[in-house]
Amino acid sequence: MLGKIKELKKILSKEKKIIITTHSNPDGDAVGSSLALYHFLKKMNHNVNVITPNKHPDFLNWIPGCNNIIIFDQNVERANKLIADSDIVFTLDFNDLNRCGLVGEAINLKKHEIIMIDHHQSPSDYSNITFSYPDISSTCELIFKIITQISDTDLIDRDISTCIYLGMMTDTGSFQYNGVNSETHSILSSLMKKGIDHSKIYNNIYNSNNLSKLMILGSALNSLNQIKEKKTTYMRLSKNQLIENNYKKGDTEGLVNYGLSLKNIDFTAIFIEDIEEMDNVKISFRSKNIFPCDKFAKKFFNGGGHKNAAGGKYTGTIDDAVEKFKKSLTDFNF
Repeated sequence: MLGKIKELKKILSKEKKIIITTHSNPDGDAVGSSLALYHFLKKMNHNVNVITPNKHPDFLNWIPGCNNIIIFDQNVERANKLIADSDIVFTLDFNDLNRCGLVGEAINLKKHEIIMIDHHQSPSDYSNITFSYPDISSTCELIFKIITQISDTDLIDRDISTCIYLGMMTDTGSFQYNGVNSETHSILSSLMKKGIDHSKIYNNIYNSNNLSKLMILGSALNSLNQIKEKKTTYMRLSKNQLIENNYKKGDTEGLVNYGLSLKNIDFTAIFIEDIEEMDNVKISFRSKNIFPCDKFAKKFFNGGGHKNAAGGKYTGTIDDAVEKFKKSLTDFNF
């Protein structure tokens, strides 16, 4: 990493126009890492804007700097101009430009200096400098490492620390996944010393639910099925169930984890019908112990992610998606 840090330092040694972007449907790690880097680069006197492809869930609206995010599909003309005029584009928490929709199409590979910062496997070759470390638990953890190597920790204030802690917490399932190690906890200690309110961050994410989310959770749990011989559970949510329960963006986030909380279960999935698009089923996978849900998602559902947290999709009905899932459990060898 040191050679890349040296190169990045040189690029940032003079004032630049910088865009930070992340993947569509941004989550806590995506928004947290983007805003942490935003605050840091502003302190270095750069002209910085964060552009997300679409709106993040409302439960992230409290994050320091969130009001400064430019949402591409709500500000197309302004966002396109800012991207066109920029010198540097940081792409965070994804490693293929297809993941950021129309923002990716606006990025000029020949004009912009592109820096990828990500922790997912199999990065595409589009960036000038690539910080790709799949073994690191979150992009926010990676942002912390990069910032502390560019400068000393004095530039990391409470706002930056809050953003980083948020992403680390949400992308590790509150620090329970295998990617968490002693270095992760050492970073958390550093963030705590900056005066973050970790209880408030947790409550803002997990204890400020809409009524609609709890109603949708009830529908999901009511659909819970167990396949004991495969140590697997699965749940499903139809488009009609989402509509009947007044679905809001972000209401299904984290629901998949409930299927993994059952005793003697190593693998779980939730199937969710797209509320806007016909015959499009979104699937989230979670696992524990040795089950590689990223490999399962890639092999059977055109997806990917991490060993213990992955996603996929299915074109067709939700019934067919579930049937394929059950058959795939028998076919999968690892």
